[in-house]
Amino acid sequence: MSTRAGYVRPRGLRAGDRVAVIAASGPPNQERLDRGVRALLDLGLRPDVLGSARAAGEYLAGDDDLRAADLTTALTDPAYAAVLCACGGYGAQRTLELVDWEKIGTPSPRVLVGYSDVTSLLEAVAVKLGWASLFGPMVAGRDFHQGQYGFDTLARLLTDPEPVRELVFPGARTLVPGVAEGMTLGGTASMLTSSLGSDTSLPARGGILFLEDVDEEPYRLDRILTQLRRSGYLDGVAGILCGTWTGCGEPEQVERLLRDRLGGLGVPVLTGADIGHGVPMQTFPVGVRARLDATAGVLRFLEPVLSAS
Repeated sequence: MSTRAGYVRPRGLRAGDRVAVIAASGPPNQERLDRGVRALLDLGLRPDVLGSARAAGEYLAGDDDLRAADLTTALTDPAYAAVLCACGGYGAQRTLELVDWEKIGTPSPRVLVGYSDVTSLLEAVAVKLGWASLFGPMVAGRDFHQGQYGFDTLARLLTDPEPVRELVFPGARTLVPGVAEGMTLGGTASMLTSSLGSDTSLPARGGILFLEDVDEEPYRLDRILTQLRRSGYLDGVAGILCGTWTGCGEPEQVERLLRDRLGGLGVPVLTGADIGHGVPMQTFPVGVRARLDATAGVLRFLEPVLSAS
């Protein structure tokens, strides 16, 4: 799939839908996972917590075979209308290494939700299956329950997608003014870098690229952005939207780095969007045609984020 091509938009969720909860990366906090499951039940959904989300481990949720098997089941079982990741951490790349995409075939589309390490999965379903997905809150997150901004905005998007036509970023700052159109893509910058050279990397050509990260020292963030430049990943990008850079240095220092590494690409760049680590986050759709107005601080969708059917 190319960022210039159309993506299949999975349908929104309805009361009674079964959803798979998996851990493709690290082991979830079980207390928060149980609370998140209750929040899904309160939405009228029927969550199935697969074995990986209950598996323990030092920094991986069980073994690679279990995580890959659960991801395959979640993507292929026709009973599931969505795949919700429990948490991020580390391990999604190891999970993808064992996924047999020929075995997965062409299942009925369902929406995949997660962020951070799950960036790798969002790229994979775009490249291998041609599905749109959501860079959004995860089930075992601290704030995944009703009354929390991130959960409530995700829930509205999942259950009533039609009115969701734009994301507005009143606190964002324009690095390079202008307007750009393209397919949305991206996620956590270090995860995009870790996919380079693999068969699930999704280059930014023609797209509106979203970038954020957490706990990367400025020199490491410099290295990440420089690798995205040198690898050709950023060639032909239409526009760039940056979210949070929690724990990545002083905000002024990070902004100077973004201006240095991204400002000379000749495309609109907006930073400071409330998407990513460390803030009550808006959900960022991946694989949807959109217009980024870096001057006004608005991302407007040119098609429905999810299908209503």
